[in-house]
Amino acid sequence: MARLVFRKSGKVIENPEEIKSFLSQYGVVYDVWGVDRLPEDVRKNYNIDEENSKAIIQAYEKELKELKEKMGYITEDIVVLSEKTPNLDGLMAKFKREHHHIDDEVRFVVDGSGIFPVKIEDDIVDIHVEAGELIVVPAGARHWFELDENRKIKCIRVFKTPAGWEAIYNENETATMRD
Repeated sequence: MARLVFRKSGKVIENPEEIKSFLSQYGVVYDVWGVDRLPEDVRKNYNIDEENSKAIIQAYEKELKELKEKMGYITEDIVVLSEKTPNLDGLMAKFKREHHHIDDEVRFVVDGSGIFPVKIEDDIVDIHVEAGELIVVPAGARHWFELDENRKIKCIRVFKTPAGWEAIYNENETATMRD
């Protein structure tokens, strides 16, 4: 399950309701949708194809519809990062740089795990997420993404507009990270 780790104090929060309550104060959404409805071969397949993508998205059709209606999102896709990903270290170097977006960063973890360090007040809070968990980092929140020791994650990404998901590192530098 998810875990919050506060870098300054070392404080850890592991209770899902406490995580949800704390993060909501800062506009970060955390929820648990579970992965029980997905066959293991679909969930664990990191060679993503159209059939696999459709199966995953259809399994979460109800939750995705509610999220889209509530938050104004219009599209979704599947993203996979693993040892099979070409230039994984190069991609991770981009993702690990502090940035923000003009759109929310929405991830539902289908398999694997990762860490979203987010600047909250004068601290950095590492939000550890695992399979079955949803995180929405709001537009404008300074954050980055890191793979954990498992070095793999498979997620549904949800967008208001593909252009809104460009990383803004500082006022003079942007780079599209959808690739």
